[in-house]
Amino acid sequence: MTRELTIIPVTVVTGFLGSGKTTLLNHLLMDGVKTAVVINEFGATPIDQDLLQNQDMPMTVLSGGCLCCQIKGALAPTLKNLWMAWNKAVTKPFERIIIETSGVASPEPILDTLLREPWLSKRYRLHNVVATLAIPNALDQLHNFAEARAQLAWADQILLTQADLAAVGKTEEVYKQLQLIAPVSPYRIVNWELLTSAEILDVAVPVFRRLPTMQSSVEHDFHSLSLYLDHPPTWPKLQTILQDLLQRYTPGLVRIKGVVYLPDQEQPLAIHAAGGRLFPPTCLQFRTTDDRRSRLVFIADSNIDKLSNGLQAALYGHEHSIRLH
Repeated sequence: MTRELTIIPVTVVTGFLGSGKTTLLNHLLMDGVKTAVVINEFGATPIDQDLLQNQDMPMTVLSGGCLCCQIKGALAPTLKNLWMAWNKAVTKPFERIIIETSGVASPEPILDTLLREPWLSKRYRLHNVVATLAIPNALDQLHNFAEARAQLAWADQILLTQADLAAVGKTEEVYKQLQLIAPVSPYRIVNWELLTSAEILDVAVPVFRRLPTMQSSVEHDFHSLSLYLDHPPTWPKLQTILQDLLQRYTPGLVRIKGVVYLPDQEQPLAIHAAGGRLFPPTCLQFRTTDDRRSRLVFIADSNIDKLSNGLQAALYGHEHSIRLH
């Protein structure tokens, strides 16, 4: 008699750069459910896994590209390995999988892999696709980037973030765009203190979206630049440098994220910038496995060479190395 296979639910978290995907992932992981996480990052320097508050879980980072292109071939083997490890374990290490996509990727190829790869489709069930959208930058992103539109079009629900930073009238304009791009997807403004993971994850994939008609993948011309700082400057100086770069290179400079170890502080700081705005840094828990090497990742769709030169000029006199991808 053939033993019936256990089907593991998969949630896909998508959204454009700086829209709050990692914040959402941290929020979901607070519910206590055993979870395996797959994170895809654009660029060769992975950062997002260091920004997760919970590190006690199976986690795989696919870096160096996005799931819509060179990393796509790594997703199926990753999911196969996770299931094989789960199947062999007496005490199951996870009950679900959450995949966080790159901010410059459409979730379409992930759905294609989950739904159409025969071995995977017998063992995994696409539970839902959750997209984050930052209201202050939404209209510009939806106008300029096909990836941002694709993320919403494939979403089963949309979480609107940073409403408190939006200009008067901006939210209503975003609502109108959502009616055009994702007319059947429910959306809500996020209040992280009131929103539970159950409210997010209980929205399952509608039947008519289980077998989508796949179209050609969205292409992009994004570039990433990784900056390693062995001896970072003080926060006031680094803050000034980053704000100046944002002012000079926005809108081409679409995202800054990283982890830095300041000379006068024990705990590492998480650095975030998007839409021309540098957000206040947040403290991360110190872990004994940390290499205490500061690193920042810059993602731009233009002027990457000028950005590299600007960084070197701004940090002249500090020990650092820059690698361009």
